[in-house]
Amino acid sequence: MERIAIVAHLKSGTEQRAAELVAKGPPFDPAEKGLTSHLVYLSAGEVVFAFEGPNVEWIVEELIDEPFQWPVNAALDAWRPLVEGAPRIARPAYVWHAP
Repeated sequence: MERIAIVAHLKSGTEQRAAELVAKGPPFDPAEKGLTSHLVYLSAGEVVFAFEGPNVEWIVEELIDEPFQWPVNAALDAWRPLVEGAPRIARPAYVWHAP
């Protein structure tokens, strides 16, 4: 199983709006896209979008780069004013599973 995350620093004072956007859920059907798991972590200063599934980097790249996915594009537009700097890609450095 492959994992990837997108980490973005939030501008000060945008946490409530970020929580509202997260509460709406993803602008796509994770199962339909081929994901096995999708999580969003929200802290006082960052948001982390985590994705898991086979070929997950291709799936995420397609979500971000496909120009005619109107709901995804609208969601990205809603996040842009909240994010400071460029989002970063994070890959697992350590994973533990119960036996």
